[in-house]
Amino acid sequence: SLIYALSAPIREAINLNGSATIHLDLLPGKPVDKVQAALSKPRGSRSMSKHLHSQLGIDGVKAALLRELTPADCFSDPALLAKAIKALPLTLVKTRPLDEAISSAGGVTFESMDERLMLKQLPGVFCAGEMLDWEAPTGGYLLTACFASG
Repeated sequence: SLIYALSAPIREAINLNGSATIHLDLLPGKPVDKVQAALSKPRGSRSMSKHLHSQLGIDGVKAALLRELTPADCFSDPALLAKAIKALPLTLVKTRPLDEAISSAGGVTFESMDERLMLKQLPGVFCAGEMLDWEAPTGGYLLTACFASG
């Protein structure tokens, strides 16, 4: 739901600058000092992957993102790694193609309709739901809004 809330400004930044960087907090319930303390514990012969899992519960997608987006030398410095875990930079360069989209933006502008959602240029033609230019969540909420505006 956070990405839905930020999708318009992210899309605008990509259109304006060619990319947008967001920062992911992989452990929102833990302050950076606690993360650093856990990472500073000796790991012995365990791999960094096992250490991240046992100390912080980082595995799966979070571990993959951390490996993909963090320089290798960061893994040998608990302070740098803790900062990366708390603010992992992810650069976005484009939106997904329409045929892969869960939802889309754009549509008939509200300025082109009257208060009853009738097109000013085509009297008797009304717009509803996904025809409207709005940022909306998918699933039941979108269906409810479609039916309500219809």
